[in-house]
Amino acid sequence: MTDGWAPELLLAGVVLLGGCVQWLTGMGFALVAVPGLVLLLGPAQGVVLANCAAGAISAFGLVDGRRAVRLPVMAPLCLAAVITVPAGTWVARQLPEPALLACLGALVTGAVALVMRGLRVPALRGGRGAVVAGGLGGFMNSAAGVGGPPVSLYALNAGWTVREFVPNAQFYGVVVNLVSVTSNGLPRLTAPVWAVAVTALAAGALAGRALTGRVPENRARALVLLLALAGGLSALAKGFAGLT
Repeated sequence: MTDGWAPELLLAGVVLLGGCVQWLTGMGFALVAVPGLVLLLGPAQGVVLANCAAGAISAFGLVDGRRAVRLPVMAPLCLAAVITVPAGTWVARQLPEPALLACLGALVTGAVALVMRGLRVPALRGGRGAVVAGGLGGFMNSAAGVGGPPVSLYALNAGWTVREFVPNAQFYGVVVNLVSVTSNGLPRLTAPVWAVAVTALAAGALAGRALTGRVPENRARALVLLLALAGGLSALAKGFAGLT
């Protein structure tokens, strides 16, 4: 990040918004925040900061919803994610920054498009579907910070309601982000940037909690997807520009 307050203010806005939608929807921080974070901090630091922030807010949200977690379903899903996290870390470290940025943008944009279409996939049903979704999610989370879309598609194909999805998504978020941070390491940020990120995340969580039940689910979901699509396309464009 460059000198001056503008980058820190942008970072605060991105993290605050991501924290708010994560609390509202159970899974949305990465889709909303990762494109902005990688543009501000670079792909490597942006992804690991997203892992830290998404894991932290999932842990806080899980305090109230832990009894609604479906452990028989989430156990194979999370185990598959844990297994594929190292592969995502390895791939991310092999790519030059412009290529990684383009891949991040493409993953976010493609994931949003699939979720918006409400894709029905027979392979994402039952126990096999949990393993497939978890494996894809773990790889994408450590490589690009966006491990939620495969789990969202699994929940869609399983017919889960939003109320059922949120606590299970938070449980998954705690596990996969903890493993991703262990694999990738903590972000190397200055103390002021850490302070801005933590403060903004707390403010976003409080805002999301205050808005829970007041914002219609369809509007919150549409906003998340539109913001994520815009950010994904921006990262994709910057990545391609760096490759040319």
